Amino acid sequence: MNTAFKTSLKKGDQVVVISGKDKGKRGRILKIVTDQESALVERINMIKRHTRATKDKEASIVEKEAPIHISNLMFYDVATGKGSRIGKKILEDGRKVRVAIKSGETIDR
Repeated sequence: MNTAFKTSLKKGDQVVVISGKDKGKRGRILKIVTDQESALVERINMIKRHTRATKDKEASIVEKEAPIHISNLMFYDVATGKGSRIGKKILEDGRKVRVAIKSGETIDR
């Protein structure tokens, strides 16, 4: 399974979850996990991990983000207040930027 993984979403983008247990929630992308085609989004898909006690620290239950598949995320367009697909556009100065399809606003500055 050696397929190329491409996504329009980047680290730091604000996204909205479009399916799953956290449907409708928004958050920022913390990390893109390319080998799993997923992303870590802050406060989305939270799981609990039980940590073992060591010499230095006590046993505890840690809550952290689990990866969520990219297909379940959509870029959050601030202008419309909804999710939007992402397109690409070449500006007059030759730069290639990402554009929100619904509002037409550029994402990259």
